[in-house]
Amino acid sequence: MSFSIVSDPVTIFQEKLGSLFTDAVMQFQEYRGELTLTVRPERIIELCQALREHPDLRFDLLSDLTAVDHLQDRKAGDPRYHVVYHLFSTHTKKRIRLKAPVDGETPEIDSVTPVWRGADWHERECYDMFGIVFRGHPDLRRILMPEDWVGYPLRKDYPVTGEETYDYINKQLADE
Repeated sequence: MSFSIVSDPVTIFQEKLGSLFTDAVMQFQEYRGELTLTVRPERIIELCQALREHPDLRFDLLSDLTAVDHLQDRKAGDPRYHVVYHLFSTHTKKRIRLKAPVDGETPEIDSVTPVWRGADWHERECYDMFGIVFRGHPDLRRILMPEDWVGYPLRKDYPVTGEETYDYINKQLADE
């Protein structure tokens, strides 16, 4: 159990974050002691800064950032992707998860590297695997796949079979 619920969590966050919580958070879920806030993507930086800087919360560590592709299991009008942020407070030993819905042919959301510098590599990996663009990222480029790779391997519509192969052996390294 990562976040002990001693009273109504909605009330706790409203007290700590005030109107920002009401404006930025679309949905609140608590399951087995874990808190998940579904947040408005356009407010992600502001909310993350507040969660990091509030003296009673101090979520000072972005432990993970990834995405979920809901291609087959979404209802009409629902976003295809959620960018998922796992935050940890080294002071209070609490965890929280943020989910920000993004959609479109080229989904976009603001980079949280101004809040947590460690988001740099997480966002690059998410871009490389899902094709989600992080606006304002200092160096958004592929990190796992070769620069000339076509497509995003963790998208659910990415072809897993085919006749084309990629010639890793005969490619030059970037520093050669």
